[in-house]
Formats: sequence, C-alpha cells, structure tokens
Amino acid sequence: MLDVACGSGRHVRWFAGRGCRVTGVDRDTEATAALAGVAEIVVADIEAGPWPFAGRRYDAVIVTNYLWRALLPTIVASVADGGVLLYETFAIGNETVGRPANPKFLLQPGELLAASRGLRVVAYEDGWLEAPPRYVQRVAAVRETAARGTPPRYPLRSPGDAG
Repeated sequence: MLDVACGSGRHVRWFAGRGCRVTGVDRDTEATAALAGVAEIVVADIEAGPWPFAGRRYDAVIVTNYLWRALLPTIVASVADGGVLLYETFAIGNETVGRPANPKFLLQPGELLAASRGLRVVAYEDGWLEAPPRYVQRVAAVRETAARGTPPRYPLRSPGDAG
C-alpha cells in the first residue's frame, strides 16, 4: 500500500503492523525518520518534483488531510487492478471552523468524487464531522479488474462487527 503525504506515519504503522508491505512518501525528513525499518519511506517533494513512483501501482492508496489538485489523476492512476483508494481531506466550509482555511486546500462540492472517475466508488461522504470540528470529503473506491467471470468480492462489515 502507498500512504501519500504520510507525515509521522500513523497509517504506515497501522498497515505494517498487520503485515502489509507499505510505502510512505512525505517531504518532511524529520517526521518520517522514525519510520525507518517499518516501511519503505521516500522523502520527496511531490508538489515540486517528479512523482517518485512512476510506473508503480498499489493494492491500496491512502491519502488523508492532504490536497494537491495536480496530483489527483496520478494518485488515482496509482491504484492497481483490484486495488482500493481511501481518500479523506478537508472541504469547503472548513474555513468557518479552523485550518486549513485557504480555498486552495479545500475541496469543492463533489470534487473528490469527480477525481475518482475511472474507479468504482463504493462509499462517498461530503459533510461535517464534530470531533474535532471539520468539513471533509471521503471516498472509498476500487479499480475493477478486466477479468470476466465472478465479480470481485469486497467484504462488508457492520459497525458492530469485530475484526
């Protein structure tokens, strides 16, 4: 899995702890230093430099609290056949409750949904979260495989299910 703008590695650690092969990318050398040995960590400025994963695709791509619109198509293209994209970041309205407040870093209504074009969206939310107070958009989307026959199965769990 790939964690884009991984910071200090909350998701890197969680997935690595469950046996996943994890790659994290962030421009902050200090934040990622403690992740050495946990996962493949790439220190790169993905906004100013080239995408360091050209030609690589991942079974899962995770992005939280990060938005650089120019990278949205690249992030979506990094999802492998049968893979999943999980993306959550701030949306318009957040400027009324805190940071980020710059519209440059806030999704417009439906923007994340539109950016996921080419994937099959299995969940999408656009709204308000109370704790901490923030406006967000979230998407969970899969890249369906071209294989014919039995459709892929994505196990669903109820909120109360263990596991």
